[in-house]
Amino acid sequence: MRVVLAEDLHLLRDGLVLLLEGHGFTIAEAVADGPSLRSALTRHRPDVAIVDVRLPPTFTDEGLQAALSARGEIPGLPVLVLSQYVEQLYARELLADGTGAVGYLLKERVLNSDQFVDAVRRVAAGGTVMDPEVIAKLITSGGAASPLSRLTPREREVLELMAQGRSNSAIGQKLYLSESAVGKHIANIFTKLDLPPSDDDNRRVMAVLAWLRES
Repeated sequence: MRVVLAEDLHLLRDGLVLLLEGHGFTIAEAVADGPSLRSALTRHRPDVAIVDVRLPPTFTDEGLQAALSARGEIPGLPVLVLSQYVEQLYARELLADGTGAVGYLLKERVLNSDQFVDAVRRVAAGGTVMDPEVIAKLITSGGAASPLSRLTPREREVLELMAQGRSNSAIGQKLYLSESAVGKHIANIFTKLDLPPSDDDNRRVMAVLAWLRES
């Protein structure tokens, strides 16, 4: 699996390269700034891009914007964004096109190599992965008028795990539910969030996006 990596901190960039190569990934290119990232993504068209949000020259959201720009040229390009802090706007921008193959993790998740590599593989496979801290913040931010207020506590738990990119089987194992029970909860979530019928993968993304929009 080919990876383009963007991180301006030299030691962290080298560490990520070693970690990913140790898990069987091929690093197509590792860059340190936004313009180089945009060029690398369009040139290599990798299986997944791992991108620090804040890159030179602006150190604002240069990395995110470079990745989104490349994704506009390469529809469905898998992008996993790393950020130092929880920024809900970044998550919204990533999910805006509703196609999935995106992730948003805090940099501290890299310290758990298995968790981080699992997230990279999920995004590369077309899944959506949101950091648990982002989700926890969103859970407490919806008001009484929010469509999310229609969800039962169990449905919120299921949606939280969906946002982490977990499959129905994994959700069932986590919550001690059968897959059929998980499927019923997800169907209820789609109904309560007024998501029209479409393929289930897309509706999973839209359910998470609905959550983000209410934050």
